[in-house]
Amino acid sequence: MAQDTADPDNTPEPHRVRVHDGATWHELALPDGTNLRRALLRHDLSPYTRWTRSLNCGGRGLCATCGVRLGDDAPPPTHWHDRLAAQYGYPRLSCQIAVDRPLTVYLLPDKRVWGARATGARDDADGA
Repeated sequence: MAQDTADPDNTPEPHRVRVHDGATWHELALPDGTNLRRALLRHDLSPYTRWTRSLNCGGRGLCATCGVRLGDDAPPPTHWHDRLAAQYGYPRLSCQIAVDRPLTVYLLPDKRVWGARATGARDDADGA
């Protein structure tokens, strides 16, 4: 008979996620694989604006209204829409980010719907 050798106390440490809401830093401890958008909403740190709070795609990666800026510790984008956002300097889609490392997240309190390009973002003329 095979024995289960899994150690219930050997759970991975949660990832430290620092979130800046425009005025205050918040510290979250999130398990590996946590969806960033859901975690932000669960902690009352909405990536949405007052207009997009109820007018969004619900985390399917279609509307880009849950965009956030990430620090240098950002994971590479995996979703096509998030890849384009990262490539051209637009906010990353929080609904398409699975927390797999410590992160620094900047909410965009001044965005109206999607958020603007980052200063110095590359243009099409910069190459593909």
